[in-house]
Amino acid sequence: MSFAALPSVDVTSLPADALLIDVREDDEWSAGHAEGALHVPMSAFVDRFGEVSEAVSDGRTAYVVCRSGGRSAQVTQYLVQQGVDAVNVDGGMLAWDGAGRPLVGDNGSAAVL
Repeated sequence: MSFAALPSVDVTSLPADALLIDVREDDEWSAGHAEGALHVPMSAFVDRFGEVSEAVSDGRTAYVVCRSGGRSAQVTQYLVQQGVDAVNVDGGMLAWDGAGRPLVGDNGSAAVL
């Protein structure tokens, strides 16, 4: 499966109740993330796959995001191969921030990338 064939969505088209899975590393997450996102760094993704499986066990779609879309495409491909309904978020958190979507820091305060 090529990345071009992966399901993807623009940040402006994300459903309001989207299950967002942020696969960026800890320092990137700390700098700013979407409130309510599930943080599972790509480097630990296989080991923490159970958390993702539990989050989508009710049939929810996983919307996967990273900084710009490359790592999330790889994780989306992995999830699809595991039978998970997963969608890559085009442009990642850079697009999220560019669209004016809110970001929070680790302590819940407003943040910027």
